[in-house]
Amino acid sequence: MEYFAKKYQVIVIGAGHAGIEAGLASARLGCETCVFTINLDWVGNMACNPSIGGTSKGHLVREIDALGGEMGKAADANTLQSRILNLGKGPAVHSLRAQIDRRLYSDYMKHVLELQDKLDLRQGEIIDLKKLDDGTWQVKTHLETVYTADCVIIATGTFLSGKVYVGDVSYESGPDGMFPAKRLGEVLKQLGLPTRRFKTGTPSRVNRKTVNYQKLEIQNGDERIVPFSFDNKHNVQNKLPCYITYTNLDTKSIIMENLHRSPLYGGKIDGKGPRYCPSIEDKMVRFAEKERHQIFIEPCGENTEEMYLQGLSSSLPEDVQIKFIRSIPGLENAETMRTAYAIEYDCVDPLALKATLEFNDYDGLFGAGQFNGSSGYEEAAAQGLVAGINAALKVLGKRPLIFERSGSYIGTLIDDLVTKGCSDPYRMMTSRSEYRLLLRQDNADRRLTPIGHSIGLISDERYSNYLKKLDLIAQEKERVQHTVLSPSDELNKVLVSRETSPVITGIRLIDLLKRPQLNYEILTNYDVDRPDLPYEVFEQVEIDIKYEGYIKRQQAQVDEMHRLEVKLLPETIDYNTIIGLRLEAREKLSKIRPHNIGQASRISGVSPSDISVLLIYLEKESKK
Repeated sequence: MEYFAKKYQVIVIGAGHAGIEAGLASARLGCETCVFTINLDWVGNMACNPSIGGTSKGHLVREIDALGGEMGKAADANTLQSRILNLGKGPAVHSLRAQIDRRLYSDYMKHVLELQDKLDLRQGEIIDLKKLDDGTWQVKTHLETVYTADCVIIATGTFLSGKVYVGDVSYESGPDGMFPAKRLGEVLKQLGLPTRRFKTGTPSRVNRKTVNYQKLEIQNGDERIVPFSFDNKHNVQNKLPCYITYTNLDTKSIIMENLHRSPLYGGKIDGKGPRYCPSIEDKMVRFAEKERHQIFIEPCGENTEEMYLQGLSSSLPEDVQIKFIRSIPGLENAETMRTAYAIEYDCVDPLALKATLEFNDYDGLFGAGQFNGSSGYEEAAAQGLVAGINAALKVLGKRPLIFERSGSYIGTLIDDLVTKGCSDPYRMMTSRSEYRLLLRQDNADRRLTPIGHSIGLISDERYSNYLKKLDLIAQEKERVQHTVLSPSDELNKVLVSRETSPVITGIRLIDLLKRPQLNYEILTNYDVDRPDLPYEVFEQVEIDIKYEGYIKRQQAQVDEMHRLEVKLLPETIDYNTIIGLRLEAREKLSKIRPHNIGQASRISGVSPSDISVLLIYLEKESKK
């Protein structure tokens, strides 16, 4: 028998990486919030790789932190190993990645939610969702308990109508053997949400004591550790190494001989899998010319013997998995603790969402994370933060917050999803941003902390520290502008050794730092008046100096695009009445409902001539 329990301002369905950030953002902005999860012991669970960050994903985590989110702090508090990827390339693609203690990370996030004011964390499966006549939303748990809220955020991850596949075996399940959210999946379809089936997978875990490390390449963390959080208060350390090994022709032979037993190739799985994170059987088929594939063996925690086999995602039968794992050097005697599996789940077509992550046709209903068709913890957390912010702003009667793609990877991620959609699980990559030199992970605070402070997620104390950092950067730029180094044999010896020209007269420090072969570290012994400043100050100054011309050029592109971004398109526009728009453009614009001309210009099927028609229309309307 139903009973009414409580009215909230915001309800979040799911306590994964999206649900956590959504709930915290909403509560921290002053809204009475409740986060529901099927099992309290799996808050913030890392069902796949226990790592945070990576190429472009590290950018997202630092942006989340710069806005006042929690993921970066949680990662710093539970790091096992920290590394910056792509250091051999330019700063635009430098990406922080940390191996994480998965159980401690989950405990940390659960405790943060428990301590948060204005936030209730409840265990309960949501089995019904509907809009009431008064405009509020009602949810019902499996215990027949009813709650209402002004806004609801769906952050169900891979639980929604989840089904697991291992060879010929398949069963309804969420990740890691949890219950699936089957009844909610059916309700959302009845509600009319445009859902579809996606697929993802995870590798086996093996027992550490059964691995032969003599045959593996060791991979240590960086000596100088860069934390994710700009406000880090944890002593981040490298506690455990990772390892590398490779598949071989025997591995390939085992997989190809049993390919017919894969549910993916046997036609049992209908869901579309991630293009950029294929299973090992996918790799063997798609890259048939390759004789080997790299495998990373990574710890799941300090107090567990489980090791994660990154690169060996599979849905082949268990006996085949054991056989191909044991064909790999170092894993000849490996004992499997968890079998790899594929999981199929329902998600929504993100074209049905606004840039705020609110549904176009369902006022007060938001989507976040893998429910929106993305993949990855970091993409999920970023969307959860945006959905939580905008749900709270809506409840409080304030203007929504829309992130431009020229200002953040978060903006790029959401713009791609709601403007272009996705035919397979969307993964963030640096190549997706046309402004990646501006959107570096090192300057995320300079881009987004003012926004976080303005909406109330960044404290005055933290904002004051941020302003002090800007002052130090400005002072250091002034110093290198006026510091002159005298020529000397020692200096010229260093310059020549670095394959750059020697100096015969005094030279400004800024001119030396502009040379690609030189940096602060190389010039340490000659820059005798250098102040004692944090590393990140020198990093920002050096990047600004070295890439000044490129940054100005890219900023000019942003300014040009901004000319279109500020031309807003009213939500009430009837595109079918605009003379001159092609039929395809009318259909796409009516479905996606872009919020400005810039977004409209990025919609597939909307041509430059259609944009010209829209600009003329807006000009006529403004005169009226």
